[in-house]
Amino acid sequence: MGAGPVGGTLGCRLAAAGVSVAVIDHAALPPMENPAFDGRAYAIAAGARALLDDAGLWDVLDVPPNPIRDIRVTDGRVGRPPSRLHVHFDHREAADDPQPFGWMVEARSLRKALNARFPVQPGLHVFAPAKATVERSAEGAVVRLDNGTQIACRLVVGAEGRNSPLRVQAGIPVTRIPYHQSGIVCAIAHELPHNDLALEHFLPAGPFAALPMGPSADAEPGGSPNVSAIVWTEKTKDVPAIMALDNARFTRELGRRLGRHWGAIRAVGRRWSYPLSAMIVHRYIDTRLALAGDAAHGVHPIAGQGLNLGFRDAIELADLVIEDFKAGADVGSPELLARYQRVRRGDNLLMFGMTDQLDRLFSTDRRLVRAVRDLGIGAVDRLGPVKRVFMRRAMGLPGMG
Repeated sequence: MGAGPVGGTLGCRLAAAGVSVAVIDHAALPPMENPAFDGRAYAIAAGARALLDDAGLWDVLDVPPNPIRDIRVTDGRVGRPPSRLHVHFDHREAADDPQPFGWMVEARSLRKALNARFPVQPGLHVFAPAKATVERSAEGAVVRLDNGTQIACRLVVGAEGRNSPLRVQAGIPVTRIPYHQSGIVCAIAHELPHNDLALEHFLPAGPFAALPMGPSADAEPGGSPNVSAIVWTEKTKDVPAIMALDNARFTRELGRRLGRHWGAIRAVGRRWSYPLSAMIVHRYIDTRLALAGDAAHGVHPIAGQGLNLGFRDAIELADLVIEDFKAGADVGSPELLARYQRVRRGDNLLMFGMTDQLDRLFSTDRRLVRAVRDLGIGAVDRLGPVKRVFMRRAMGLPGMG
């Protein structure tokens, strides 16, 4: 249930392994024949790329993904140079076999890839738009669509987002944390190349990130050779005024936070804003039901891990289902669901707690706190093993390798 990035990719991955899958969404698939550049992009961690490969999506992305090879973390205030104490993460230090931390993938490109894959993948059946009612029991599940179609299945996956109807139907409790912050998402074209460097600049209102995208043919007339995605956190009360600025003043405010790293900048594409909050479910499973992606968790974007946690849900669930499917076992059994919950709950809780504490530590302008965290940033930069743990976690790779 849900044809977005997590649900759609999981459906393609399972079908590619021979599992018969139905993907159902209440909304029509967005038409993507001639999508305009809109500034939205996903940071796909190294550990999640294999899922897109196995799902048959990576090679059909029509806008080439851009690697993230370095990450620079700084602390500061708006309009002032960042602290001299910083952390620089180099992908060559993260693993014996160096690979990028991840790739920036345009949102429209992934959507086009899903739309292209759905009709040609054997064993995959897509119903969108469709209204569905779901009945689950120990023996199996039945999904009834408003067009009269009836689907009998062994497992239902709720991947319909934070307001998951299946989660509500199952009575699964949720813990939410409001941050009173909103994220502003857009893109910039800039004078100097980014050299595959991502910037994370901590400011009193929240983190400001610039993430390296590939050259764009249509971000602005004539194309843009140097483009970065912006994820900008502000106090929610201040966001409407920022969103209402004309392009020149909006670009000026961007520049006050970004600094002169990449020379002259221009805001390109559309602007988006959304409130920030964290959410974690008390359990991931119910009879014949597994939750994945935003239906199961939501974290602060301070570490750029929200979608990647959903992809890691999909990787684990796909591995378990495919293993039992090939063995002729029940792919919706209580044992399989318990294994899924055991693996994913710990990982997601860790990221939930880490991102929450990072935001509380860095989204303040108290002098003593600023001094302590700057010293901490400088210390991490000098401690190779600690940096390696951080890097492998960001890449979605296990432990120390």
